[in-house]
Amino acid sequence: MDLRLEAEKRADAKIKFEENLYKYLIANTIIAVICFVFLQGFSLLFFVMFFWGIAVLDDFFKAYPFGEMVAPNYREKMVDRELSKMGE
Repeated sequence: MDLRLEAEKRADAKIKFEENLYKYLIANTIIAVICFVFLQGFSLLFFVMFFWGIAVLDDFFKAYPFGEMVAPNYREKMVDRELSKMGE
């Protein structure tokens, strides 16, 4: 795959995760206030937080794949990264 296309794909995944995380935090804050003021309980909040949280975690793992850490060429990537940091 073209390097630029891969970079764009990763950037889009990170942007999607960040947008969903902000929406998750704002919406759950509003739901928490509504539950506290009107419902006197937080069962609705926990329900929404749990299922929406699963979706946010899914976006997180798509944006920041940990599978690359165990890839066969992971060590070589780390060596190259350290060499570039050292200026060689």
